[in-house]
Amino acid sequence: MLVNADLHTHSCFSAATSKDMVINNIAPKSREKGLNLVGTGDAFHPKWLDIVAESTEYKGDGIYSHKDCDFILTTEVEAQHKIHHVIILPNIEVAHELSEKLVSPNKYIDGRPRSPLSGAELFELVKEYDCMIGPAHSFTPWTGMYKTYDSIYDCYEKAPDFVELGLSADTDMADTVKELADFVFLTNSDAHSPWPHRLGREFNQIEMEDISYTSLQKALKHKTVKANYGLLPNLGKYHMTACTKCYKIIDPEIAKSNGMKCSCGGRIKKGVDFRISEIADYKEPHHPSHRPPYVHLMPLAEIISMIYDKGITTKTVQGVWQKLIDAYGPEIDVLINTPLEDISKIDDKVALGIEGFRNKTLNVVPGGGGKYGEISFNEDFKKPEKSEKIVTLDYF
Repeated sequence: MLVNADLHTHSCFSAATSKDMVINNIAPKSREKGLNLVGTGDAFHPKWLDIVAESTEYKGDGIYSHKDCDFILTTEVEAQHKIHHVIILPNIEVAHELSEKLVSPNKYIDGRPRSPLSGAELFELVKEYDCMIGPAHSFTPWTGMYKTYDSIYDCYEKAPDFVELGLSADTDMADTVKELADFVFLTNSDAHSPWPHRLGREFNQIEMEDISYTSLQKALKHKTVKANYGLLPNLGKYHMTACTKCYKIIDPEIAKSNGMKCSCGGRIKKGVDFRISEIADYKEPHHPSHRPPYVHLMPLAEIISMIYDKGITTKTVQGVWQKLIDAYGPEIDVLINTPLEDISKIDDKVALGIEGFRNKTLNVVPGGGGKYGEISFNEDFKKPEKSEKIVTLDYF
């Protein structure tokens, strides 16, 4: 069976995360998005584990269900060198035991615990409990594994179970690095809010025997991810080398010659695009035979927001979004499969916007330095009057 899975999210206990990020809200929004399996996030936080247990029905083999949405226990841990790791766990009992073993000064405060362990030490610890582990948003300049190491084996000493690409990279970029040919890639949302333009903004379509921990473990081992879905990488907020204060995109060589200081006084952060070029073995991607297609997505609410020049969470935008979902099913299907003439019956302007997305005629100003890229339609696209402002993915 094909399963749409978003395996990296956060709970209401993580810093800078919505208080609405609870199971009762995540489940219905995930189904409207088109997801079948969602990572709980924050599985080392005891209070969050209590909420998961209280809000779900345990279906066995690591799966906790709420109103037709299945959850699997996941967490993100910040270890040595401030590198973030994604861990997938087999059940709540293991999560509690590992949480007790993990030494962390903020474990009961933040859903994303900090640990002094190295990547290799964390690997060995979780493997004692048959967990899966891999680097989170591997190339990002603040907390990605490749910000510190030139090789994944320098971090873990052994091969992890997967590599999460992050919002600022895609398969074409990652497959210029020779050592990554052996790994399965995951694309996850890292969502901090239950809004459907955040949940599932990146996800994986995986061939699984059934929805279970054992089946997911086999799928990653045998590389049966059939498609990765995610943003255009240049929309990611760390795609290009840029100032973290004024967000000006700066040539990496000029940035280095200036000591990574911008003329405005801000700090320049190395972009994912440049970091990958530093460690790349090939100028063009060399995709291994097991590598599935990477499908670029754009949240439907973002398209509607641009067209109507209104915030994503406004009644106008959410009202049009809900009409489309009610009429034609999950957002993923509306974006990719629903005929444009059907969409026009709900909103002809949105149909034109989706056509632009499908035809790849959107304009993109790349992101960097912590600011998401900007997207707009071509000049010949007719928006409603007064619509001159470009809405950006800063709403994510």
